[in-house]
Amino acid sequence: MYRIMITAAASNSGKTAVTCGLLALLSRKGFDPCAFKCGPDYIDPMFHRSVLGIQSRNLDVFLAGEEGVRQAFAQGLQGHGAAVCEGVMGYYDGIAKAGDAGSAKAGQPASAGDAASARASAWHVAQLCELPAVLVLRPKGAALTLAAVIKGMAEFKSPSNISGVIFNDCSEMYYRTYGPLIERASGIPVLGYLPHMEEAVFESRHLGLMTAEEIRDLSSRIERIADKMEETIDMERLLAVMKGPGAPDMPDASDMPDASDIPDASAEGREPVPVRIAVARDAAFNFIYAESITALEKAGAQIVWFSPLVDQVLPEDIQGLYLPGGYPELYGKELSENAGMREQIRAAVTGGLPTIAECGGFLYLGETLADAEGNTWSVAGALPGHGAGTGKLVRFGYGFIGCDEDSMLFRTGEQIPVHEFHYWDTTAQGSDLVLTKNSTGKQWSFGYASESLYAGFPHLYLARRAADEETLADRFVQAARKKKNAQGRTV
Repeated sequence: MYRIMITAAASNSGKTAVTCGLLALLSRKGFDPCAFKCGPDYIDPMFHRSVLGIQSRNLDVFLAGEEGVRQAFAQGLQGHGAAVCEGVMGYYDGIAKAGDAGSAKAGQPASAGDAASARASAWHVAQLCELPAVLVLRPKGAALTLAAVIKGMAEFKSPSNISGVIFNDCSEMYYRTYGPLIERASGIPVLGYLPHMEEAVFESRHLGLMTAEEIRDLSSRIERIADKMEETIDMERLLAVMKGPGAPDMPDASDMPDASDIPDASAEGREPVPVRIAVARDAAFNFIYAESITALEKAGAQIVWFSPLVDQVLPEDIQGLYLPGGYPELYGKELSENAGMREQIRAAVTGGLPTIAECGGFLYLGETLADAEGNTWSVAGALPGHGAGTGKLVRFGYGFIGCDEDSMLFRTGEQIPVHEFHYWDTTAQGSDLVLTKNSTGKQWSFGYASESLYAGFPHLYLARRAADEETLADRFVQAARKKKNAQGRTV
C-alpha cells in the first residue's frame, strides 16, 4: 500500500492543490488511490471526490476517537492501491489536552487553562494510521532558513513521520539552486516543486474554499496541475516515501459491516428491510460526512437523496429526514420560491417525522432567512426564528453536547463531541441542549431536541459511538423504524 500525508507548517500553503494534483497523477499511473482529510472540514473532501469520483473520508480524532479514525482509514483503504490524506492547519496544530472525548461516557470538556497540544492534529492522525508525511512549503523570502524550519519540524516530536518536502509557488531556479542545499542541511528529501499556477489558486468565501461544484473547469484545472507535477516532482522518490518501510498495522476491515450486510426481510429471524431516510444534497446543502452516511446504511437505512432547491416534493415513503449544513444563505430566493418543498418539509417536521437539521439545515427550518445581500426570504417555518449574517465566525470550534432529558439522539449524562462553524445566526437558538466549548469550558443552551428532532448549529458525526455503544446513526434509524411501524407498514 502506497500511503502519504500531505501537510504543511500552516494553513494556506497549497495542501489542497498538491493533494488533488497527486490524486490525479496517481490515478493516471494506475494506483487507484483513495483520499482522506484530517479534521472536520467538508469542503476539501469535495475536491478529492471531484478528482476520484468516490467519497473522501474525514479522519477526526476529536469526533471519531482514535479507534474510529483507524477503522475509517482501514475501511477506506479496501480495494485501493494508494491512500492520500490531506492534513489540516499546521502539522502539529491540535486541540486542548483534555479535549479528546475518548468515549462519550468518559469525555470531559477542557478547562479554560489547558494549553493547546498536538492531539487530533495531522501529526496525531499520521501516527495512528502510520502515514509518512510530506510538507508543502512556500519558500518565498527564505533560503537556508527554510532548512531550519524543516529540521525543526522534523525533530519537534519523535517520531515525526516527516519524510519529504514539496515546494509550492516556487520557481525552477529557486528549486535547482536551493533545493539540494536545503535537503543536505535539513536531512529531509526535497521531492520537487509546483511553480506558480493560477489553476492552483482556488477561490474562497466566508466558510473557506468555494465548493468543488462551484469552481468552473475544476477538472481541467486539476489535470493541468497534475501535468505540471509530473514534470516537476520526482515521482520515483515520492513513491519510495509513500511505500515506506512496511505495510501499516491497521484494524481488520473485513470484520466491519457495510451497506451490503443489511439483511433481506425475507430471511427468517433477520432484521427488517431498511427504512428510507431522505437526505438533502445540492448546492445549498452539501456539508455531509461520508462516514455519517455509511453509519446510517450500516444501521439499516436506505439513503434517498433529494434537493430542496429543485425538487418539488419530498421523496415518497420516507421515515426520516436529514438536512445537513451548507450555504442556504446563498440560495435564499430559490429556496423560498420552492414553496411546495418548504410546505412539505414544514408539515413533515411538525408532524413528527424523525429529523436531523444541522447548521444550514437548521437555518432552513426557521421562519425567514437573510441572504448575503441582506434580502429576507421565507423558508420552511417548522421552527421560529430569523437567520442572518453576523459578519464574523459565531461559536466556532469543537465542543460537547449534553442534555437533561433523553431525546431521539441524546441520552442524559452523555457528552457527545461535535463541531460548530458558521457566520449566520438565528434569533431563536432553542434551549433543549447544552454545549460545552472544548477550548474554554464555556457553556450555553441551544437547539431543539425531542423524540423526533435534533435541530441546531453543531454538526454531528453520526458514526460516533455513545456510552451504550450505539452510534448516533443507530438511534436515528431506530426512530425512523418506529415511525415506519406507526405508519402501519410491513416490517
